[in-house]
Amino acid sequence: MWDLLILNPMINVLLLIYDYLGDNFGIAIIIFTALIRLVTYPLTASSMRSTQKMQELQGSKKWQDIQKKYKDNKQKLQEEQMKMYQEAGFNPLGGCLPTLIQFPIIIGLYQAIINVMASAPIQLLNLSDRLYAFVSSSLIPLNSRFLWMDLGQPERLPISLPFLPEFGLPVLTILVVITSYFSTKMTTPPSADGQGAQMTQMMGIYMPLLMGYLAYTYASGLALYFVVSNFLGIVQNIAMGRANLKDMFTFKLPWKNRKQSE
Repeated sequence: MWDLLILNPMINVLLLIYDYLGDNFGIAIIIFTALIRLVTYPLTASSMRSTQKMQELQGSKKWQDIQKKYKDNKQKLQEEQMKMYQEAGFNPLGGCLPTLIQFPIIIGLYQAIINVMASAPIQLLNLSDRLYAFVSSSLIPLNSRFLWMDLGQPERLPISLPFLPEFGLPVLTILVVITSYFSTKMTTPPSADGQGAQMTQMMGIYMPLLMGYLAYTYASGLALYFVVSNFLGIVQNIAMGRANLKDMFTFKLPWKNRKQSE
């Protein structure tokens, strides 16, 4: 079922784009990422509206009064918050849907990149079995070079640091971390309570680091997808007026806030 609905369509779409764009797999990934953003735009827009509604709800006087009234009773506080959500017709999990949908896309894309980068005879045979009738088998094996990268392998940049001559500077990985940070800042709703705010700040730090680790460890084609997807998401948020540049460039350490609250 996974192969039928996710992996095989991704492989064939990538190969078609690769074929029409002069056998450039890097460009194929960029175009494919833009298509994914376009297809999932209704869900992304819904998530943005959900985030805005949560911000308005948590900024209301009634919400603030509940925070003060039940600050020593966490269970009652959660009950009253859920009651407010229900009265407003708001689902606090609604903003998570695009993120959940992105995970199978990421996994499918990684597997698709690994499959289309096949070089061994058995791998090439397996790839040819996945092709649709209208996709030419003459496209494989693919040209995996794009800029300084082999898109089927982890990024290994030939630019070395003077004090670490054996270490190549992972430019794409650094871009993943930076764009993931700004993307997370834009899409993570602020929280009115201290514990929620601390969790939000932790997410804003640890999620970009996790994405950077994945970008550095796995195929650089996946890292290219991360960078393009994050960049398009940032542009989309700015175009929809969802970007607060002042908040985006504000960096707070969650453990520092924890010490101050203690």
